[in-house]
Amino acid sequence: MRIWNLSFLLALGALINFCQAELEGITDEDLKKLVVNEKYVVVLFCGKSSEACEDYESELSAIREDLVDSLNAWVVKASDDSPLKADFNPGDKPTIVFLRNRVPVLYTGPANEEIMLETLAAYKETCTQALTDTSFEHLTQAASGATTGDWLVSFFKDECDECQRMIARLETVACANRGRINVARVNKGSTGAVTGRRFAVAEVPALIYFRLGKMYRYNLEKYDVDSLNSFVGGFYKNLPGEPVPVPKTPFDDLVQMCVDYIRDYPLMCAVCVGVPLLLLLAFYFLMSGEDEYKKSKSKKKSKKKEAKKD
Repeated sequence: MRIWNLSFLLALGALINFCQAELEGITDEDLKKLVVNEKYVVVLFCGKSSEACEDYESELSAIREDLVDSLNAWVVKASDDSPLKADFNPGDKPTIVFLRNRVPVLYTGPANEEIMLETLAAYKETCTQALTDTSFEHLTQAASGATTGDWLVSFFKDECDECQRMIARLETVACANRGRINVARVNKGSTGAVTGRRFAVAEVPALIYFRLGKMYRYNLEKYDVDSLNSFVGGFYKNLPGEPVPVPKTPFDDLVQMCVDYIRDYPLMCAVCVGVPLLLLLAFYFLMSGEDEYKKSKSKKKSKKKEAKKD
């Protein structure tokens, strides 16, 4: 009887451990609702099933209760074919995304429960700042190179898909380098339009690193976390540093805005300039024709008068 009880307890323990090693699966639709309604959500994106994915799931399952107790976080696993994974990490490596008030950050460390728990706890607050035309120079002091430190600034537009995919990667760089550099985003399409023109940002996404009164433009093809970390970690030294331009005067900004508009919408500008010009030419020729007609009519009257006198 004792042997049977021992076997039963061992089997029950193995079953519990097996269940704990698996996370609750969730559809993309339910995940979107969860992100909207909950403050903290931790989700594992696996893609194709693999041993690495099983390791990450097992380690994340081990700290699930700690995350629930400390952060009241939801810990789930996305479906294997989830298209949302491409927004966070297009590679095949398993990806853990920690969403805090809808702002995602990536866990890029090893499948180790202690490191996972420590990292996710450290990332519970948003690290990226939002800058506008009003606050940019005051907070960065980019032109003076003063005491606010180094800044990695991303220029974006709401309609830019690649810019939206960069949010999680940029946030990861910001949290990993917190205390060493500042990371911010500027909406070139609205509240940061003047700042975008100041730094001659033609296309988005665009990244500029401001350090000690100089600016370095990110020109690498990849926007992954490793490349961004490498850039701020020292690769920027291989790029030409430009002096930081001072804020433009209202007149200079207006001129630059016109230049940018012509560059971005050449056809529309050609139409806007061409149509009035054509109307002006048509008006000119119409008036010229009227003048000729009046002169011709006047000459005919003069000839009739002369004929009557004779």
